[in-house]
Amino acid sequence: MKAILCSQFCGPDDLVLTEIADPVAGPGEAVIAIKAAALNFFDTLMIQGKYQIKPPFPFSPAAEVAGVIESIGEGVTTLKVGDRVVASCGHNGAREKIALPEKSIVKIPNNLDYDRAAGVIITYGTALHALEDRASPKPSETLAVFGAAGGTGLAACELGKLMGLKVIACASSDEKLEFAKQHGAELTLNYAKEDLKEGLKRITGGKGVDIVFDPVGGTYAEAGVRSMAWEGRFLVIGFAAGDIPKLPLNLALLKGCDIRGVFWGAWARLNPDKNRANLEKLVKWTAEGKISSHVDRTFPLAKTADALKVLAGRQAMGKVILHP
Repeated sequence: MKAILCSQFCGPDDLVLTEIADPVAGPGEAVIAIKAAALNFFDTLMIQGKYQIKPPFPFSPAAEVAGVIESIGEGVTTLKVGDRVVASCGHNGAREKIALPEKSIVKIPNNLDYDRAAGVIITYGTALHALEDRASPKPSETLAVFGAAGGTGLAACELGKLMGLKVIACASSDEKLEFAKQHGAELTLNYAKEDLKEGLKRITGGKGVDIVFDPVGGTYAEAGVRSMAWEGRFLVIGFAAGDIPKLPLNLALLKGCDIRGVFWGAWARLNPDKNRANLEKLVKWTAEGKISSHVDRTFPLAKTADALKVLAGRQAMGKVILHP
Protein backbone atom coordinates (compact mmCIF):
# COMPACT_ATOMS: atom_id res chain seq x y z
CA MET A 1 0.00 0.00 0.00
CA LYS A 2 1.03 3.63 -0.42
CA ALA A 3 2.08 5.69 2.60
CA ILE A 4 3.65 9.07 3.36
CA LEU A 5 6.62 8.42 5.66
CA CYS A 6 8.66 10.58 7.99
CA SER A 7 11.94 8.70 8.58
CA GLN A 8 13.73 11.55 10.38
CA PHE A 9 12.64 14.90 11.77
CA CYS A 10 12.12 17.11 8.74
CA GLY A 11 9.98 19.67 6.96
CA PRO A 12 6.97 18.86 4.77
CA ASP A 13 9.00 18.69 1.54
CA ASP A 14 11.22 15.95 2.96
CA LEU A 15 8.36 13.50 3.52
CA VAL A 16 8.41 10.51 1.15
CA LEU A 17 5.56 8.73 -0.65
CA THR A 18 6.45 5.04 -0.79
CA GLU A 19 5.09 1.48 -0.74
CA ILE A 20 4.89 -0.44 2.55
CA ALA A 21 3.35 -3.75 3.56
CA ASP A 22 -0.40 -3.93 4.13
CA PRO A 23 -1.41 -4.08 7.82
CA VAL A 24 -2.86 -7.27 9.32
CA ALA A 25 -5.58 -7.18 11.96
CA GLY A 26 -4.37 -8.67 15.22
CA PRO A 27 -6.61 -9.88 18.05
CA GLY A 28 -9.12 -7.15 18.95
CA GLU A 29 -8.19 -5.08 15.89
CA ALA A 30 -9.72 -4.14 12.55
CA VAL A 31 -8.12 -2.93 9.33
CA ILE A 32 -9.63 0.25 7.88
CA ALA A 33 -9.32 1.05 4.18
CA ILE A 34 -8.86 4.79 4.55
CA LYS A 35 -11.06 7.09 2.46
CA ALA A 36 -10.12 10.35 4.22
CA ALA A 37 -7.38 11.32 6.68
CA ALA A 38 -7.51 14.64 8.53
CA LEU A 39 -4.43 16.74 9.24
CA ASN A 40 -4.03 19.07 12.20
CA PHE A 41 -1.58 21.86 13.04
CA PHE A 42 0.32 19.57 15.41
CA ASP A 43 1.23 17.33 12.44
CA THR A 44 3.51 20.15 11.24
CA LEU A 45 5.24 20.07 14.65
CA MET A 46 5.36 16.27 14.96
CA ILE A 47 7.34 15.75 11.76
CA GLN A 48 9.88 18.36 12.99
CA GLY A 49 10.25 16.77 16.44
CA LYS A 50 8.72 19.85 18.10
CA TYR A 51 5.60 18.14 19.46
CA GLN A 52 5.27 16.53 22.90
CA ILE A 53 4.54 13.16 21.26
CA LYS A 54 7.37 11.69 19.18
CA PRO A 55 6.36 8.47 17.38
CA PRO A 56 9.07 5.95 16.45
CA PHE A 57 10.42 6.26 12.91
CA PRO A 58 9.20 5.77 10.30
CA PHE A 59 5.71 7.16 10.85
CA SER A 60 3.03 8.94 8.86
CA PRO A 61 1.31 12.18 9.88
CA ALA A 62 -2.50 12.43 10.23
CA ALA A 63 -4.14 11.45 13.50
CA GLU A 64 -7.74 10.83 12.44
CA VAL A 65 -9.18 8.68 9.66
CA ALA A 66 -12.47 7.64 8.13
CA GLY A 67 -13.08 4.70 5.87
CA VAL A 68 -14.42 1.17 5.49
CA ILE A 69 -13.65 -1.94 7.55
CA GLU A 70 -11.64 -4.26 5.29
CA SER A 71 -10.91 -7.09 7.75
CA ILE A 72 -11.33 -7.91 11.43
CA GLY A 73 -9.15 -9.78 13.89
CA GLU A 74 -9.96 -12.46 16.43
CA GLY A 75 -12.39 -11.40 19.15
CA VAL A 76 -13.84 -8.36 17.34
CA THR A 77 -17.60 -8.33 17.93
CA THR A 78 -18.92 -4.81 17.23
CA LEU A 79 -17.59 -4.38 13.69
CA LYS A 80 -17.96 -6.24 10.41
CA VAL A 81 -16.39 -5.99 6.96
CA GLY A 82 -17.98 -3.13 5.02
CA ASP A 83 -18.87 -0.96 8.02
CA ARG A 84 -18.35 2.78 7.49
CA VAL A 85 -16.24 4.05 10.41
CA VAL A 86 -14.14 6.83 11.90
CA ALA A 87 -11.19 6.47 14.28
CA SER A 88 -8.51 8.38 16.14
CA CYS A 89 -5.05 6.93 15.52
CA GLY A 90 -2.58 9.52 16.91
CA HIS A 91 -0.43 9.25 13.76
CA ASN A 92 -0.04 6.99 10.68
CA GLY A 93 -3.25 8.16 9.00
CA ALA A 94 -1.52 9.36 5.79
CA ARG A 95 -1.60 5.93 4.17
CA GLU A 96 -4.08 3.69 2.39
CA LYS A 97 -4.86 1.29 5.28
CA ILE A 98 -4.40 1.09 9.04
CA ALA A 99 -4.98 -1.54 11.74
CA LEU A 100 -6.51 -0.14 14.93
CA PRO A 101 -8.05 -1.48 18.15
CA GLU A 102 -11.79 -2.14 17.96
CA LYS A 103 -12.42 0.14 20.95
CA SER A 104 -10.98 3.16 19.09
CA ILE A 105 -13.32 2.78 16.09
CA VAL A 106 -16.82 4.28 15.86
CA LYS A 107 -19.39 3.58 13.15
CA ILE A 108 -20.76 6.48 11.12
CA PRO A 109 -24.20 6.80 9.46
CA ASN A 110 -24.61 6.60 5.70
CA ASN A 111 -25.55 10.29 5.43
CA LEU A 112 -22.18 11.46 6.83
CA ASP A 113 -19.44 11.74 4.20
CA TYR A 114 -15.92 10.50 4.93
CA ASP A 115 -14.25 13.93 4.69
CA ARG A 116 -16.38 15.55 7.39
CA ALA A 117 -16.32 12.40 9.52
CA ALA A 118 -12.51 12.33 9.51
CA GLY A 119 -12.37 15.94 10.64
CA VAL A 120 -14.67 15.68 13.64
CA ILE A 121 -12.51 13.77 16.12
CA ILE A 122 -9.66 15.97 17.34
CA THR A 123 -10.82 19.56 16.81
CA TYR A 124 -14.37 18.96 18.03
CA GLY A 125 -13.22 16.43 20.62
CA THR A 126 -10.79 19.01 21.99
CA ALA A 127 -13.35 21.82 21.94
CA LEU A 128 -16.06 19.69 23.55
CA HIS A 129 -13.73 18.51 26.32
CA ALA A 130 -12.47 22.08 26.83
CA LEU A 131 -15.88 23.68 27.07
CA GLU A 132 -17.81 20.87 28.77
CA ASP A 133 -15.21 19.48 31.19
CA ARG A 134 -12.72 22.30 31.77
CA ALA A 135 -14.52 25.63 31.30
CA SER A 136 -17.35 25.21 33.85
CA PRO A 137 -19.66 27.20 31.53
CA LYS A 138 -22.81 28.94 32.68
CA PRO A 139 -25.61 29.91 30.28
CA SER A 140 -25.12 33.25 28.46
CA GLU A 141 -21.49 33.66 29.60
CA THR A 142 -19.09 35.20 27.08
CA LEU A 143 -16.63 32.94 25.25
CA ALA A 144 -13.74 34.55 23.33
CA VAL A 145 -12.27 32.18 20.74
CA PHE A 146 -8.80 33.02 19.41
CA GLY A 147 -7.90 31.70 15.94
CA ALA A 148 -11.64 31.39 15.41
CA ALA A 149 -11.51 30.30 11.77
CA GLY A 150 -9.02 27.46 12.31
CA GLY A 151 -10.13 23.89 12.90
CA THR A 152 -10.24 23.95 16.71
CA GLY A 153 -11.41 27.57 16.88
CA LEU A 154 -14.27 26.91 14.49
CA ALA A 155 -15.30 23.89 16.55
CA ALA A 156 -15.30 26.04 19.71
CA CYS A 157 -17.50 28.65 18.01
CA GLU A 158 -20.06 26.05 16.95
CA LEU A 159 -20.09 24.13 20.23
CA GLY A 160 -20.12 27.34 22.27
CA LYS A 161 -23.27 28.44 20.50
CA LEU A 162 -24.85 25.01 21.05
CA MET A 163 -24.11 25.38 24.78
CA GLY A 164 -25.82 28.77 24.95
CA LEU A 165 -22.68 30.89 25.30
CA LYS A 166 -22.21 34.33 23.70
CA VAL A 167 -19.35 33.62 21.28
CA ILE A 168 -16.81 36.33 20.41
CA ALA A 169 -14.71 35.24 17.42
CA CYS A 170 -11.17 36.68 17.37
CA ALA A 171 -9.06 36.34 14.21
CA SER A 172 -6.57 38.17 12.03
CA SER A 173 -8.74 39.06 9.03
CA ASP A 174 -12.28 40.21 8.27
CA GLU A 175 -12.68 37.23 5.92
CA LYS A 176 -11.96 34.80 8.74
CA LEU A 177 -14.31 36.64 11.09
CA GLU A 178 -17.15 36.57 8.58
CA PHE A 179 -16.58 32.83 8.22
CA ALA A 180 -16.70 32.40 12.01
CA LYS A 181 -19.99 34.35 12.14
CA GLN A 182 -21.47 31.79 9.75
CA HIS A 183 -20.49 29.10 12.26
CA GLY A 184 -21.82 30.29 15.60
CA ALA A 185 -20.01 33.52 16.49
CA GLU A 186 -22.26 36.36 17.60
CA LEU A 187 -19.56 39.05 17.89
CA THR A 188 -16.16 39.51 16.25
CA LEU A 189 -12.79 41.16 16.87
CA ASN A 190 -10.02 41.58 14.29
CA TYR A 191 -6.81 41.53 16.36
CA ALA A 192 -4.77 42.65 13.37
CA LYS A 193 -6.67 45.96 13.46
CA GLU A 194 -7.55 46.43 17.14
CA ASP A 195 -5.72 45.76 20.40
CA LEU A 196 -7.01 42.41 21.67
CA LYS A 197 -7.32 43.33 25.34
CA GLU A 198 -8.96 46.69 24.69
CA GLY A 199 -11.24 45.20 22.06
CA LEU A 200 -12.52 42.49 24.39
CA LYS A 201 -13.06 45.02 27.15
CA ARG A 202 -15.03 47.19 24.71
CA ILE A 203 -17.18 44.31 23.48
CA THR A 204 -18.01 43.16 27.02
CA GLY A 205 -18.81 46.69 28.26
CA GLY A 206 -15.76 46.71 30.54
CA LYS A 207 -16.71 43.49 32.37
CA GLY A 208 -14.17 41.27 30.63
CA VAL A 209 -14.52 37.80 29.14
CA ASP A 210 -15.80 34.84 31.16
CA ILE A 211 -14.02 32.14 29.12
CA VAL A 212 -11.05 32.48 26.75
CA PHE A 213 -10.34 29.59 24.36
CA ASP A 214 -6.74 30.00 23.15
CA PRO A 215 -5.22 27.61 20.59
CA VAL A 216 -2.83 30.34 19.37
CA GLY A 217 -0.55 31.30 22.27
CA GLY A 218 2.25 33.75 21.56
CA THR A 219 1.58 37.37 22.48
CA TYR A 220 -2.19 36.82 22.41
CA ALA A 221 -2.18 34.75 25.59
CA GLU A 222 -1.21 37.51 28.03
CA ALA A 223 -3.64 39.92 26.37
CA GLY A 224 -6.31 37.26 26.79
CA VAL A 225 -5.64 36.86 30.51
CA ARG A 226 -5.63 40.64 30.95
CA SER A 227 -9.08 40.76 29.33
CA MET A 228 -10.60 38.21 31.75
CA ALA A 229 -13.64 38.93 33.90
CA TRP A 230 -13.53 38.25 37.64
CA GLU A 231 -13.37 34.47 38.16
CA GLY A 232 -12.91 33.93 34.42
CA ARG A 233 -11.37 30.77 32.96
CA PHE A 234 -8.48 30.90 30.48
CA LEU A 235 -8.23 27.65 28.49
CA VAL A 236 -4.74 26.75 27.24
CA ILE A 237 -5.40 24.75 24.04
CA GLY A 238 -2.19 25.07 22.01
CA PHE A 239 0.46 27.29 20.49
CA ALA A 240 -0.21 27.79 16.78
CA ALA A 241 1.73 31.08 16.88
CA GLY A 242 4.85 29.05 17.65
CA ASP A 243 5.83 30.71 20.92
CA ILE A 244 4.90 29.28 24.31
CA PRO A 245 3.99 32.34 26.39
CA LYS A 246 5.19 33.05 29.92
CA LEU A 247 2.34 34.63 31.88
CA PRO A 248 2.73 36.98 34.88
CA LEU A 249 0.95 35.02 37.61
CA ASN A 250 -0.10 38.19 39.41
CA LEU A 251 -2.79 38.52 36.72
CA ALA A 252 -4.46 35.34 37.99
CA LEU A 253 -4.38 36.79 41.50
CA LEU A 254 -5.73 40.22 40.53
CA LYS A 255 -8.61 38.78 38.51
CA GLY A 256 -9.37 35.76 40.66
CA CYS A 257 -9.24 33.82 37.41
CA ASP A 258 -8.17 30.29 36.54
CA ILE A 259 -5.65 29.20 33.91
CA ARG A 260 -6.73 25.71 32.87
CA GLY A 261 -4.79 23.33 30.65
CA VAL A 262 -6.64 21.35 28.00
CA PHE A 263 -4.75 18.23 26.81
CA TRP A 264 -7.43 16.25 25.00
CA GLY A 265 -5.10 13.40 24.01
CA ALA A 266 -4.07 12.59 27.57
CA TRP A 267 -7.64 13.03 28.85
CA ALA A 268 -8.94 10.69 26.14
CA ARG A 269 -6.47 7.97 27.15
CA LEU A 270 -7.39 8.36 30.84
CA ASN A 271 -11.16 8.49 30.15
CA PRO A 272 -11.73 6.16 27.17
CA ASP A 273 -15.42 5.52 27.82
CA LYS A 274 -16.28 9.23 28.17
CA ASN A 275 -14.18 10.05 25.12
CA ARG A 276 -15.94 7.40 23.05
CA ALA A 277 -19.31 8.74 24.17
CA ASN A 278 -18.18 12.24 23.15
CA LEU A 279 -17.10 10.99 19.72
CA GLU A 280 -20.40 9.18 19.16
CA LYS A 281 -22.24 12.39 20.15
CA LEU A 282 -20.13 14.49 17.76
CA VAL A 283 -20.68 12.05 14.88
CA LYS A 284 -24.43 12.22 15.52
CA TRP A 285 -24.42 16.04 15.69
CA THR A 286 -22.46 16.27 12.44
CA ALA A 287 -24.82 13.89 10.64
CA GLU A 288 -27.77 15.95 11.95
CA GLY A 289 -26.19 19.22 10.76
CA LYS A 290 -25.85 20.70 14.26
CA ILE A 291 -22.11 21.11 13.69
CA SER A 292 -20.46 21.53 10.30
CA SER A 293 -17.06 19.78 10.49
CA HIS A 294 -16.29 22.18 7.65
CA VAL A 295 -13.63 21.03 5.15
CA ASP A 296 -11.45 23.87 3.87
CA ARG A 297 -9.76 21.85 1.14
CA THR A 298 -8.63 18.35 0.18
CA PHE A 299 -5.36 16.97 -1.21
CA PRO A 300 -4.29 13.66 -2.71
CA LEU A 301 -1.82 11.69 -0.61
CA ALA A 302 1.05 12.67 -2.95
CA LYS A 303 0.42 16.35 -2.08
CA THR A 304 0.69 15.90 1.72
CA ALA A 305 3.54 18.43 1.85
CA ASP A 306 1.31 21.11 0.28
CA ALA A 307 -1.46 20.29 2.75
CA LEU A 308 0.89 20.66 5.71
CA LYS A 309 2.13 24.01 4.40
CA VAL A 310 -1.45 25.31 4.36
CA LEU A 311 -1.73 24.41 8.05
CA ALA A 312 1.71 25.78 8.94
CA GLY A 313 0.78 29.08 7.27
CA ARG A 314 -2.52 29.21 9.17
CA GLN A 315 -4.34 29.55 5.84
CA ALA A 316 -7.07 26.97 6.48
CA MET A 317 -10.60 27.85 7.58
CA GLY A 318 -11.79 24.49 8.85
CA LYS A 319 -10.19 21.11 8.16
CA VAL A 320 -7.54 19.98 5.68
CA ILE A 321 -8.16 16.44 4.40
CA LEU A 322 -6.00 13.89 2.57
CA HIS A 323 -7.42 11.35 0.09
CA PRO A 324 -5.25 8.22 0.07
